[in-house]
Amino acid sequence: MMNKHYLPIIIFFLVIPIFYIGLDRNKSELPSPLIGKEMPKFSLPSLQNSNNIIDNSNFDYEIFLLNVWATWCSGCLEEHPFLMQLSKSNQIPIIGLNWRDNKNDAIDWLENYGDPYNLIANDKLGRVAIDWGVYGAPESFLVDSNGIIIHKHLGPLNEKIWEQDFVSLIRDVNNK
Repeated sequence: MMNKHYLPIIIFFLVIPIFYIGLDRNKSELPSPLIGKEMPKFSLPSLQNSNNIIDNSNFDYEIFLLNVWATWCSGCLEEHPFLMQLSKSNQIPIIGLNWRDNKNDAIDWLENYGDPYNLIANDKLGRVAIDWGVYGAPESFLVDSNGIIIHKHLGPLNEKIWEQDFVSLIRDVNNK
């Protein structure tokens, strides 16, 4: 019969690989159950004009980047210069999802730092972000011309991440 003093040691050695695998993975690549699925249906007021409604029909089924951001988000400020550069390059439309934010603060923020977005939906209560599986800001989703989410990135975007993770996906979609 096994001595019960060995049980904690055995459990310890069984749990170590689980922690190692968890620590070894890239934190910006949390799996999303939405990859390969149609983007969630939504309808939200525009940030700049709450009488204008932004919904799935606004996207004309062209490939686009949905960027979740907020004024209280330091990572959003970090990635903003890159989004401005990306916007000026006209590589892809950028749709903003202003998440759980004060509308006036968000408008002031865009006036101060620039507006890289083609459209900005105001998700004041955060309900649409939940449907998209948002963990925090910033997050970005690449949506193909059929409305299918093909990539999700957690954290600030920059040129290196864009080139490494997005450019080939966009090229593949455009070559279909």
